[in-house]
Amino acid sequence: MKKFIPLLLVFIAGSQLYSQKIIRQEVFSPKMNKKIKVIIITPNAEVHKTYNSVYILHGYSGNPERTLKEDIPGLAEKSQKYGTIYVLPDGNFNSWYVDSPILKDSQYQTFIGKELVEFIDKNYPVKKEKSQRGILGWSMGGYGATNIGVTYHNTFGIVGSSCGALDFKVFGAAYNQYNVDKVLGPFDLLKNNYLTDSKIDLMKKAQQHYIFDCGTEDEQMIGQNRKFHQTLTENKIEHLYIESLGEHNTPYWSKSLSNQLVLFEKYFGK
Repeated sequence: MKKFIPLLLVFIAGSQLYSQKIIRQEVFSPKMNKKIKVIIITPNAEVHKTYNSVYILHGYSGNPERTLKEDIPGLAEKSQKYGTIYVLPDGNFNSWYVDSPILKDSQYQTFIGKELVEFIDKNYPVKKEKSQRGILGWSMGGYGATNIGVTYHNTFGIVGSSCGALDFKVFGAAYNQYNVDKVLGPFDLLKNNYLTDSKIDLMKKAQQHYIFDCGTEDEQMIGQNRKFHQTLTENKIEHLYIESLGEHNTPYWSKSLSNQLVLFEKYFGK
């Protein structure tokens, strides 16, 4: 029996699994000339196998650590269950995930839509097809995921927003209260390309899956989401729109984001 031991060891080594990981690292952005904190969550990855990926954008004043601990509990377990790699970039306190015309070191649309995707594609076993890559966010991150996802429609196949801030035109005092003016300038000088409605024509031909949801008691965001849903419907843009009981708070988006991640897996399967 001893002569079979080396062969057995070779077999075990050949079928080795990488252990599941929660990786914290800094990724350099050439456009911003600085490093951005990112958390990457992987399943027990098999050698020579590639995986779907989802980029998850936190809300205003959030960060990846909070996402991991509070906003979407059990992300590591979800990564293992679905066999998906989750990428959680730090969008700063109030970047709104835009390429700011004011601040040179706040170019988060390019960083997430291009630079970070290139980094992940190079360093992690992810599938390169857009149909196997999604982007998801809530509140400020819902705005960011929608605009980045549609702008980079050849990169992301699925775009999801939960209680997203989808219409700056009705923000009123909140435009300054939530520091949108700090990255985009005064509202009366706001360029049209920063409005989510400006993406409608592109969405008609982008060949993506869209999911939007909002809580019925979310007084700030529900009107914006209903209006965007109506606009998409009028323009015959296929999308899934969901309303359920809830306010603009952690209990609502923790539930809705977990549900959206299940839907992402179904779209990946297609």
